[in-house]
Amino acid sequence: MRTACLLVPDLPLRAELRARPELAGRALVIASGPDARAEVIALSPEAGAAGVRARSSVTQARSICPEVRVQVASPPAERAARETLLDVALSCSPRAAPAPVSGGPFAGEAAVYADATGVGSLFRSEHGFATALSARAAAVGLPGIVTVASSRSIAHLVARAIQKREEVHVLAPGAERAFLDPLPLDLLEPDDEVAQTLTRFGVRTVCDLLRLPRRGLVQRLGPRVLELVTRARGAGDETPLPEARDTNTEESLDLDHPLDQLEPLLFVLRGLLSRILERLTLRGLACPFLDLDLRLSGGGRDVRRIDVSAASRDAKVLLRLASLSLESRPPDAPIESVILSTRGRPRRTDQLDLFRPRGPDPAVLDQTLAELASLCGEDRVGAPEVADDHRPDAFTMDLFRPGSVASGSPSSRKLTSLASAALPRAQRAEGERSSEGLLAVRALRPPVAAEVRVRRGRPDWLRSAVASGPVLEAAGPWRTTGRWWSEDERFAVDHYDVQVADGTVLRLCFDWIDRTWRIDAVYD
Repeated sequence: MRTACLLVPDLPLRAELRARPELAGRALVIASGPDARAEVIALSPEAGAAGVRARSSVTQARSICPEVRVQVASPPAERAARETLLDVALSCSPRAAPAPVSGGPFAGEAAVYADATGVGSLFRSEHGFATALSARAAAVGLPGIVTVASSRSIAHLVARAIQKREEVHVLAPGAERAFLDPLPLDLLEPDDEVAQTLTRFGVRTVCDLLRLPRRGLVQRLGPRVLELVTRARGAGDETPLPEARDTNTEESLDLDHPLDQLEPLLFVLRGLLSRILERLTLRGLACPFLDLDLRLSGGGRDVRRIDVSAASRDAKVLLRLASLSLESRPPDAPIESVILSTRGRPRRTDQLDLFRPRGPDPAVLDQTLAELASLCGEDRVGAPEVADDHRPDAFTMDLFRPGSVASGSPSSRKLTSLASAALPRAQRAEGERSSEGLLAVRALRPPVAAEVRVRRGRPDWLRSAVASGPVLEAAGPWRTTGRWWSEDERFAVDHYDVQVADGTVLRLCFDWIDRTWRIDAVYD
């Protein structure tokens, strides 16, 4: 098994720059708290060039660099950054998992593991896979170090060792031991007591630790030292990385000052939405809805769901829907923090046909259908389906799917048989002998009213918006009745196939309930 480790050594800084990109290029420090005695836990290269050092106080940092910008560490922003790292790993590999949160000198790092077994078929080599992983992490504002090794512990250890030398490193199985031997034991995160004892014994590197007998180490230092030995050898029992199933995506931001106007709030939402869509794009997902949680001054909350007709990654459309929701129901108090979340859904794809031109893009088609449904009504947009009903004009509306009525499909065969059954018997017999004699039935919805003159019980002359003139030929009637038990739904209709003097062939019907004549179809 081959495993890749993506490590970001300065997560507090990267999480803040990801949430506030306008701070890039400035002298910036991340403090552990809001007071002046808080400790600097991360700083930008500009602040380091000005003389600011980590572990100093905020007061010392400001005395060294008066123009330094101080931001308090944001746990929600760091959590979102860790989840984004996982999304980056899943964009390159189907199996990935976050590394446990470390403490001590490595408390500011974040790492994620990705399965690198068999990646050569897609990325040509393990180095190509690691390069792609590094590039995608940098594209989302989380540049880090990527290493590939035979186990998670070795890959993580190598990433810690080379974080100041290069961004991508691939260790062949035979070269791992030679690389690990000179590394200091501090990279293994020993506790203070074990670290002090090993230092007193003169054990400072991985090679020094592995030379000692395990039984003697356990007798003198206890079983805790075995964990260090196992990590140094990379021989621990590691379960396979899991497949990603959780598609929840959340971004949040604590505001510097409460907002009580719509325009600055939309500016904040635009940034949150762009980061959410960025993460959904990495995993090939779309946004079916938005959950907006506004934390208000005084401890109140405003929680609302913004529904989307079709899953989309269009930032303008989603932002416009959020704007309409806030305009229709403004928050009751100024807003102190904003949380935006969604549950990603796979975008609908289309299987191309070798013998037909490519149809519309499914995402664009879904958006178009949703807009038409909003304008015309949901019951007026779709694909007509024959209903299981004896009523002549009964039909249902199903979801429109390109190719659903292709030749040879059950729906197309049913529609063809019904169209043929509506023809007069002589025409059907002629159509069976020659395909040129087949006619198509074009239903008129709603039916067109007609004025009909009857002679000897059969239509003799008609006038309508479709055709007018004497009736040359008439076949029928074919009577259809049903639902006699219902006063509102009962029907009794006589159908005639007639040919008018102007050459029009149509289907004429007489409703015995309403005592009216109508034209409900034309033969083309």
